[in-house]
Amino acid sequence: MNDRSHEAATPTLREDDEVLDLMSLSSKIWQGKWLIIGVTAAFALSSAGLVLTLQSWYRAEVLLAPVRTKSAADLAGPLGSLGGLASLAGLTLGGNTSEPLAVLESRDLAREFVEQQNLLPVFFARRWDAKLARWTPADPQDWPDVRDGVKYLINAVRTVKEDKKTGLVTLTIEWKDAKTAADWANLYADRANERIRARALLEAQANVDFLEHELATTSVVTLQQSIGRLLDTELQKVMLARENKEFAFRVIDRAEVPKWRVWPKRVQTVALATVIGGALSTYLVLLRDTIRRRRGAVTQPTV
Repeated sequence: MNDRSHEAATPTLREDDEVLDLMSLSSKIWQGKWLIIGVTAAFALSSAGLVLTLQSWYRAEVLLAPVRTKSAADLAGPLGSLGGLASLAGLTLGGNTSEPLAVLESRDLAREFVEQQNLLPVFFARRWDAKLARWTPADPQDWPDVRDGVKYLINAVRTVKEDKKTGLVTLTIEWKDAKTAADWANLYADRANERIRARALLEAQANVDFLEHELATTSVVTLQQSIGRLLDTELQKVMLARENKEFAFRVIDRAEVPKWRVWPKRVQTVALATVIGGALSTYLVLLRDTIRRRRGAVTQPTV
């Protein structure tokens, strides 16, 4: 009977101990409320001051749809035995659907964009003396070059993402000025289309020249017919490349001047700093109380 009474009373005693612990903890926190308020306020005000001094960044996006062209497999039927000859001649008679995306992500296009827009003084403005139009470091070895510009563009400014389900490509430009970000995004997409269009025009024209030569030198009727069909295809590619500015990517949505900044996120940053300040100050209050109790236990005289 006594054992059962003891077991029944144990949970109540534990609950009472937990209540006492919570009350003791709340009392300690309340006693250190001014330290908690002071540290939390310091974190909040410091973070607010910091985010107000940080440079705002804006994001502009262009939505692109790759243009599907005939592949080498599509042309294998009409090409026949001429395919091997074309390959030996180094000619490309079919398109590659992955090439436009590769060009858009390429360092070569990034280099061209940096050079044409003269972006080195823009990217590294702190090291550029606009009045004297020269770099401030005296040693030319310390001057940034186009390789630095390409690295900065790829790592900090330009992003390319492909939606595997839809095949749509999003080109993103982030910059400190909203209008500049939109202008660069649209211009970058145009540069990619122009670069691929020019390359396709050269290849198609080379194919036309090759096929015309083969057509003039062969007397086999069936081969002449196959070459004629291929020649028509390549002439169509030449026409499309000359007339169509959206040769590789069809622009679904051009970039608009963004209204809201993407960084820094001021409200979220201040809120996070406030939470961190409150947690840290609470920990300091409890740590201070623990240190005081231990010191009191050490200095208390033994009986």
